[in-house]
Amino acid sequence: MAANEIVDDRKDKEAQLMTATTTTTQDTASFQEPLPPPLAASRRVDNTLGSNAWGSGTANMLVRVSLQEYGGRSDEGVELKMSARRALALLALASGAPLFIYRDIGGVDHWVWFVTANLLATAAISPFVGALSDLVGRRYVAIAGSVFIIAGQIVCGTAYTMDIFIGGMALTGIGAGINEITALAGTAELVPISQRGYYMAGVILTIVPFLPSVLFAQLIASSSTWRYIAVLTAGWAFVGVAMTVLFYAPPSPVIALDLEGKIGLVKRTDLVGGLLSISGLAAFEIGLLGGGYQYSWSSAQALVPLVLGVFLLVAFVAWEIWGTANPMIPRRLGKAPRTLVLTLIITFISGANFFSVLMLWPSEAYNVYGHDPIGVGLRGLPFAFGTLAGCVVSLILLSWFRGNIKWLLFGTSIVMTAGCGALAALRTDNINTAYAVLFIAGLGVGGIVVPASTISTIICPSDLIATITALTIAIRIVGGAIGYAVYYNVFANKLVPALTAFVGAACVRAGITDHAVIGKAIQLAAYSLVDEIHALPGVNDRAWLQIVAASQEAYATVYPWVYYCSVAFGAVSIIASLFMEDITEFVDDHVAVVL
Repeated sequence: MAANEIVDDRKDKEAQLMTATTTTTQDTASFQEPLPPPLAASRRVDNTLGSNAWGSGTANMLVRVSLQEYGGRSDEGVELKMSARRALALLALASGAPLFIYRDIGGVDHWVWFVTANLLATAAISPFVGALSDLVGRRYVAIAGSVFIIAGQIVCGTAYTMDIFIGGMALTGIGAGINEITALAGTAELVPISQRGYYMAGVILTIVPFLPSVLFAQLIASSSTWRYIAVLTAGWAFVGVAMTVLFYAPPSPVIALDLEGKIGLVKRTDLVGGLLSISGLAAFEIGLLGGGYQYSWSSAQALVPLVLGVFLLVAFVAWEIWGTANPMIPRRLGKAPRTLVLTLIITFISGANFFSVLMLWPSEAYNVYGHDPIGVGLRGLPFAFGTLAGCVVSLILLSWFRGNIKWLLFGTSIVMTAGCGALAALRTDNINTAYAVLFIAGLGVGGIVVPASTISTIICPSDLIATITALTIAIRIVGGAIGYAVYYNVFANKLVPALTAFVGAACVRAGITDHAVIGKAIQLAAYSLVDEIHALPGVNDRAWLQIVAASQEAYATVYPWVYYCSVAFGAVSIIASLFMEDITEFVDDHVAVVL
């Protein structure tokens, strides 16, 4: 689809939204029954301000009904609190397993923290664990990672409140971060530098059985209970820890040391730096994500952790430069400083674009294209397989070109930006196009995520491979968190007016005139609980189909704005790739660790 056609189509969607809003206003104006006092007051305020106070008078009224039932409040009947809008949009992102989980254990207003807690824990723990792994060896760190995953999944599988479940996902995130560092760094140090791309591609291929994880989760949760997902994950992690214990025994710096040497090793461990980096990253991301989801940016709940996180990270940098003789991130980290900095920038951007699809597409597949578990699962496959293919192809080319990385990263950055941006062209009637676009977006994202980390290992000293790997993982996730905060706020600000206009108009056309029922329908559409709409008074089969179709159209007008934002991130990556240096001088047959 040409760019001008996409713009014209988007204008048509906007015109439909405005028409739906106007229709709702006109039709609702003919209601004869008296309004309840709160709604009567709302009508008076809207008439005073005019129908464009926030899209339309009735649009305001319907959302107020929904938010009053949900627990939100209005400011003198005129303006909705941002936290309430975000709450509805947050629920709209639920799809697949999250929907089954919060239906069972509650936490409908803060379930997203189990996703972010997992990622936050990975980002926060990675830099310290990477440095620790380089210092004490990989074996026991890897075992600890698997144990964390098993413990976390046991907590999740037995949780009966969302807060406990979130804690379990945080433990799982710690373990996942440790194991990703070990898998990438452990492989990189065992093979010649010139062959790292080939071997890393082989490592990536081991996840093929779990690429349909969205489909697996859908099938498990819909056919039995979501708790079996935790059983499967914990069981697989147990296989991993058993294999590590039995077969993975790389040389460890600790084994050959006497007691005095081990005490000296402990003294060399940058515990202060670890504490500052972990607490700083955790606080920063909590503030960033909290301000984007549950609280306004001016609230203490968002500002305190955000400011504290920045302060701790500044303190961490100062400590690393002036406070310790054995910094967690050594100054000799990069043998090609410019390339290292640009690689980390590209990693940051790829994280932002990765999250735009990883976190939002599953909900789009659910909310726009239908709620069938198998269908939702199948729609998750193209991006997953595209990402895998991008990783493998880019890693192979990395070794094939032996250090000529500029045009490789330039090409993958263009594919990533074009693919993620093209997702804005998706509509309710072009799901087949979506599969191709998702695969292309995955090719671009995958072509950067792991290859950028591998490039970092090539240009760093051999004894700091885990340190640089961990740093790239942390930067990727922080970039994703910042990008997702941007995407989410755009999504939240667009969703509520769209749902109000489309769903409200559909209810009126179906003959539903009870304001409370209309508000509840909007609320349930935002929850992604479309089956429950059928149980509302006055909603028959025909009305239900109309309301569901209207909610799908509403969502289809909102998601493109997120993908427009991803283009801006991708442009930065494209520009950065043009300044990459040739690293051929670092590509030889040196092996860091010989078993």
